[in-house]
Amino acid sequence: MRILITGGAGFIGSHLCDLLLAQGHEVIAMDNLITGSERNIAHVRDRAAFRFVLHDVVEPIEVPGPLDAVIHLASLPSPVDYLEMPIKTLKVGALGTHNALGLAKAKGARFVLASTSEVYGDPLVHPQPETYWGNVNPVGPRGVYDESKRFAEAMTMAYHRAHGLETRIARIFNTYGPRMRLNDGRVVPNFVRQALRGEPLTVYDDGSRTRSFCYVSDLVDGLHRLLLSDEVLPVNLGNPHELTVLEFARRVVAVAGSPSPITCITPSDGLRTRDDPQTRQPDITKARQVLGWEPRVPLDEGLAKTIAWFRDQV
Repeated sequence: MRILITGGAGFIGSHLCDLLLAQGHEVIAMDNLITGSERNIAHVRDRAAFRFVLHDVVEPIEVPGPLDAVIHLASLPSPVDYLEMPIKTLKVGALGTHNALGLAKAKGARFVLASTSEVYGDPLVHPQPETYWGNVNPVGPRGVYDESKRFAEAMTMAYHRAHGLETRIARIFNTYGPRMRLNDGRVVPNFVRQALRGEPLTVYDDGSRTRSFCYVSDLVDGLHRLLLSDEVLPVNLGNPHELTVLEFARRVVAVAGSPSPITCITPSDGLRTRDDPQTRQPDITKARQVLGWEPRVPLDEGLAKTIAWFRDQV
């Protein structure tokens, strides 16, 4: 297939490029490099089956030649980014998704939306199945990201119903691995950076919030399976193994062999933790049944690979 990946120079996007190229597909990676990096794709730039296009998806997208699939990964998923660029975040979710869908329609291509577990907000149902509609504060600081993805899902389904476009929706839960940005602001790079520098790991509040961490190779395998499937409605992709953020901090310290202490703090501005989900755990029953997929990389193994990569960066 000939496949366009928006956000293709990002963390997940670049790993998906690797997988699809290994499967023998032709890949076009499109990115504006606000959060992505050409370093993430430097190792494939000379491949005949790979092409990089510098472009912002909020502007109309034109790709010469046929396309078999459009995988829309472009977004600003980190609190550091969407708190600094709230309007840009909304534009990527709305205009960017509209442009990517329009391109898929024009090319007769299958469309895959990378949505997020954040559509569930601070969930009142645990674990979260795809049938849960969520508990999102639309006017809170996180709303610009949460609602941009909820809107993107609605637009994707509208294109499917109105135009007969073949669409797929992945709700991606916490994912980690090499090529995450050092200053990403999310829990994995924060903890790993602090552990490698021997600094205290700063856990927000009392550390009782829960998260479920999926290694990136498992996640992109799920995206590939979803692309090839016949499932139209959303599918959760994430690791159902849940642990508290405090427990996760301890695992990072242990795997890194770090002397760092763990300190609980309350952020002074409160923006980063306002409406922060208290729990996060995917119900992946549907992914198991429809895609034959579930995560396989144990947390300590994934952390060891991630920490080794970050060690070079630090």
